[in-house]
Amino acid sequence: MLNSERLKATALNRWVEVYSILAIEGFLAVLIGFGLVVLGLTGVAWMLGGIAAGAIVISSYRALTHEPIQPNRNARKAGQLLIGLTIGLSLQHRNLSALSAHLLVFLGLPVFLMLAGALIGVIYSRVEKTDLLTGLLATTPGNIGVMASIAAEYTQNTALVSLVQLMRFTTVVAGMPLLANVAFTRSSNDEVDAIVQSIIKISWTDLQTSCLFIGIALTAAYFGTKLRIPIANFLCAIAVGLMFEVLSLSFPALAQLDFQLPIFLNLIGQILLGITIGEYWGINPKLKILSIVRSIVPVVLMSIAALIAALIIQSLTQWDWLTCLLVASPGGSPEMIWIALSLQQDPEIITAGHLVRLLTINLSLPFILALIPILQSENEQS
Repeated sequence: MLNSERLKATALNRWVEVYSILAIEGFLAVLIGFGLVVLGLTGVAWMLGGIAAGAIVISSYRALTHEPIQPNRNARKAGQLLIGLTIGLSLQHRNLSALSAHLLVFLGLPVFLMLAGALIGVIYSRVEKTDLLTGLLATTPGNIGVMASIAAEYTQNTALVSLVQLMRFTTVVAGMPLLANVAFTRSSNDEVDAIVQSIIKISWTDLQTSCLFIGIALTAAYFGTKLRIPIANFLCAIAVGLMFEVLSLSFPALAQLDFQLPIFLNLIGQILLGITIGEYWGINPKLKILSIVRSIVPVVLMSIAALIAALIIQSLTQWDWLTCLLVASPGGSPEMIWIALSLQQDPEIITAGHLVRLLTINLSLPFILALIPILQSENEQS
């Protein structure tokens, strides 16, 4: 009886600690986000603020307590759900249906990026003098957590894999908004004013409707997780938003509604996504300076591969350069699609491109896992 009570008390204390850390990260992210907006970095200032806050808080926690800590997966899931719902409600079904003419482009892009990633993995394994499996896992343009978990099970170089994946991810997420803000300058005063007004003027009806959509998205994500759909919170939330668009085509009464999630919910989603990226930086173990320098090589090569892919896409389509860059960028799907949405930069095209790539990479994971015994036997022989 006493043991069960102690376990409950320990679990409660741990829960309070985890979400107290998240609250501190959120508060710091808002401060940093407002600072970035004032400096003129609009678009995804809140995601970048989340990255900085997550890294600062988790690094400080580890330095003060010397205790291990893992990224808050629930925070990332919540961020994915809010961003996915925003994206789904913003997409136009008629525009998505017109993208079928570019199906070969959408299918060819992930194949090109994966082949380029494999070649870069071979090069990186030679530069770092590590095994080929580590090199391939480090440069496959997939989910950071998935690649790091595979590395933890099959190799001894999990830190290298997570470092390269994290550098690739952060470079793209931070670099694309900077590039976009050069191409599309915006007024920081208008951005701050829009945020404040959206919080002050939100109606009770909009709040209730938002809660309804979030509840439906949570239910869809629950069943999606049971069906083992990759990043179910994100994909199922997009599906819920699109479902509303499809229903509005079938029922004229719904067609008069043009509902969008309130801006402050979008910002919360951005901050939560950013925080979990920053937390990965905070928990990343200290590596040798030379290893960090050498890890820049595959990141630069992956960026060059993405630029080449963007050039090929632009030559095959009528899309503008920034759209091609966002489609080909080897960043996270939720983050890239959100950047496109915040810039009003062909979100349907970028959503279709990243979702096809996401599904292709996840479907290819069984083949990657099947190659592992072959690669391990070759390493043992060498």
